[in-house]
Amino acid sequence: MGYYDDHTSSRNQQKKPNWLIPALLGGIFGALIVVFALPSLLPAELLPYSGQETEEQAGTDADKETETPNTEAVNVDVTTQVTKVVEDVQEAVVGVVNNQQGTGLFSQEQEGGTGSGVIYKKEDDYAYIVTNHHVIQGASSIEVELIDGNRIEANLLGSDPYTDLAVLRVKADKVGQPIELGSSENVKVGEPALAIGNPLGLRFAGSVTKGIISGTQRAIPQDLNGDGRIDWQAEVIQTDAAINPGNSGGALINMDGQLIGVNSMKIAQSSVEGIGFAIPIDAAKPIIDDLENNGEVTRPYMGIESYSLSELASNQWQNALGLPKDVQAGVFINGVEIASPADRAGLQQYDVITKLDDTTITNIVDLRKYLYEEKEIGEEIKVTFYREGEKQTTTMELAPQSY
Repeated sequence: MGYYDDHTSSRNQQKKPNWLIPALLGGIFGALIVVFALPSLLPAELLPYSGQETEEQAGTDADKETETPNTEAVNVDVTTQVTKVVEDVQEAVVGVVNNQQGTGLFSQEQEGGTGSGVIYKKEDDYAYIVTNHHVIQGASSIEVELIDGNRIEANLLGSDPYTDLAVLRVKADKVGQPIELGSSENVKVGEPALAIGNPLGLRFAGSVTKGIISGTQRAIPQDLNGDGRIDWQAEVIQTDAAINPGNSGGALINMDGQLIGVNSMKIAQSSVEGIGFAIPIDAAKPIIDDLENNGEVTRPYMGIESYSLSELASNQWQNALGLPKDVQAGVFINGVEIASPADRAGLQQYDVITKLDDTTITNIVDLRKYLYEEKEIGEEIKVTFYREGEKQTTTMELAPQSY
């Protein structure tokens, strides 16, 4: 079957119908209606447009044509709170270079590692910088790299391995303004935070990452001397703001530009992302003061070498230490220093401490945290312990020890 249209049919042409006269009559009739009805429709404004403009309408349109267009400049403020905070504090965050003496007869000092630091104070001719203990550990000399790339010499005033804090001092006229110290006490989970530091060997100096506070009062176990034993449990702020190698010692700040934490560590596992930690500024302040003023941190001291009971095989609890079966946790004494508070109080090797005052002690971390955070030098402390299966108590006066 082929294509066809109505105008080119192959059929014979038929005679056209007689429709011309009715069409002419209809057209004439319609024209008469328009002529007679138009004068009535115009005043009533029933038509979508009029055939003639009024003077008022003409004037309005003329004004539209001659009116000068509004060319006033529109100022768009692209400065956000984040950029404002960063502008205010970026000079206070510096790089810290750990120089170490090389080996060999003619060896020279070389860069052993880098981290970050925060200028927290200017006084007289000096500026003071807080960083991490592990950033400056083992350094033969320390340099501070400023935001403009210049390096200046820094003096180490003191450091503390337990809190992983260190304080440096530089000439005040070489550095920018210090950061304002905030408070970590009222930090809330979910509030925004910025981490500023110098990751990857100062290659990306002044890097800023943004995140939230993911958790507060997190307890992170730490092996301070690398012997495989947990020596301390750091209380830290958790954040998902990226903290990379080199960010250690940098600033964790709130949206008011205040320092609320000193970035310290992250969980470095391939399956873990966005878990970083900072030392709360409220916990850091007294340590910073001690390091700045005294060059060391002085803490209460008992004079014992001790380990968590859990580090011994459970069959030795009864066989070697003679503990009752209901004693399932504590700290056993492996040695007592001569003339120490513990020695004067009568404690001996293989005694097992289960309480300090009225606080239950389950491991060495519990003992140190209670001793360092709850007690003062010169205070008395009651020790509950087991010796050869018998429960006993003694009291000692705590002496000072510097770290």
